[in-house]
Amino acid sequence: MTRLSRKQAGAYYTPDAVVANLVRWAVRKERDRLLDPSCGDGRFIAAHRNSFGVEQDAEAAAVAMGRAPGASVHQGDFFAWAARTRERFECAAGNPPFIRYQTFKGEVRERALQLCARLGAKFSGLTGSWAPFLVATASLLTPGGRMAFVVPAAIGHAPYAAPLLDYLVGHFDDVRIVAVRTKLFPDLSEDCWLLHAGGFGGRAAELRFSVLDRFNPTAELPCEAVPVPVREWRTSWNRRLRPYLLPGNVRELYRATASNPDSLRFGDLASIGIGYVSGANGFFHLRPSEAEAWGIPGGLLHPTVRNGRMLPARTLTARTIEQWRRSDEPMMLLRLPKDADLPPVVSEYLDTDRGQQVRKGYKCRMRTPWYSVPDVRVPDFFLTYMSGRMPNLVRNCAAATCTNAVHGVHLRDRKAARRVTGSWETPFVRLSCELEGHPLGGGVLKLEPREATRIVLPPPAMESALSGSEVVEAVSTMRTWRHYDAG
Repeated sequence: MTRLSRKQAGAYYTPDAVVANLVRWAVRKERDRLLDPSCGDGRFIAAHRNSFGVEQDAEAAAVAMGRAPGASVHQGDFFAWAARTRERFECAAGNPPFIRYQTFKGEVRERALQLCARLGAKFSGLTGSWAPFLVATASLLTPGGRMAFVVPAAIGHAPYAAPLLDYLVGHFDDVRIVAVRTKLFPDLSEDCWLLHAGGFGGRAAELRFSVLDRFNPTAELPCEAVPVPVREWRTSWNRRLRPYLLPGNVRELYRATASNPDSLRFGDLASIGIGYVSGANGFFHLRPSEAEAWGIPGGLLHPTVRNGRMLPARTLTARTIEQWRRSDEPMMLLRLPKDADLPPVVSEYLDTDRGQQVRKGYKCRMRTPWYSVPDVRVPDFFLTYMSGRMPNLVRNCAAATCTNAVHGVHLRDRKAARRVTGSWETPFVRLSCELEGHPLGGGVLKLEPREATRIVLPPPAMESALSGSEVVEAVSTMRTWRHYDAG
């Protein structure tokens, strides 16, 4: 398959050593039937002669049949087949397609979500395809069955993965997640971990979490595993496993600080949300020279932060805005009221060929009037939501607004500004950003608005005690796991 088609299909084929490891663990007896719900080119079903594979891509299915002539291969949609089959299997192994929710859609998605809902796992509309694949696969196991799969590291932080883990602990005696820091797929930005689940038909009170620097191709699971009580995972860690990448003493320090009555979450002090969506940034963001050439009144132009790269450290001032003006950056938002009469020069700009095209775009045609950009607000702070070293919190002393490429922070109490700025760059808050945010790939830390609201701000009196070497090292550890290279 071409690189593009592989990405669209979520088809990144598994290294042989990983295949052998997962199959050896899943299969206990030679006569066990092995299921691979998305067999691709047949690597997993070729590793055990009593195998059954399902593959939607006809070309890949043909390759799988050639690679594993003793196996059976069904070519078609797995979820449609799983909903009606009476086949059952002693074990399952594979690498489900990592199709993101944006392309996991249509009839296949509806079948998948409906099937999982009947099985007791209710996924949100933001789920990727891999999580429903695993629930549907588990339902086809015989009592006591086992399964072993490659999974995206998103299992450690994504909210849509929580229904999967809830399903697994509710249907297996033993559920183990193996986190692997070194990439299993060097060409793939997605980090991958390993999932092992045994004793189908049982119930587990805890998950077991193992941490490896690199994959070890043995048949056995890692000896060291941290028990993760399900209740603790749900309550203390907001259904996330990433905190268990850290030593137990650091986790307890973080948990104790977060529960301290004098500590605050960022959301206690501020509302955090995305900026405006213009629908056509190139049209609504003018350079000062363009605005001057058109003669657009200054009262209809508002300085804006288009992306996080524009932001300086700590404070955005009028001096920075003036620098943008002198550099003729496209930093002036055309901010037109809904009901006001427009000056002729503005009407002329809106009626250009470019304006005629822009108004046909989805965002513009869905609002009235099409040229009035909604939700334009002036926040107290800007917060970058995709960062390298750490999220940049910048005080807005220039009365600028921002696009949805940056978060706007609106304080509930002006007195809170000192509490926020005073602790933002401390080691503990840096660690909190790492634990409450999530890796995006390529070393990037992403911080959604709901994640930002959970950042812990300890009381000032505790800050020195929370700046020790164990916290600093924990920050470094989390950055290493998201492959951030400070150099």
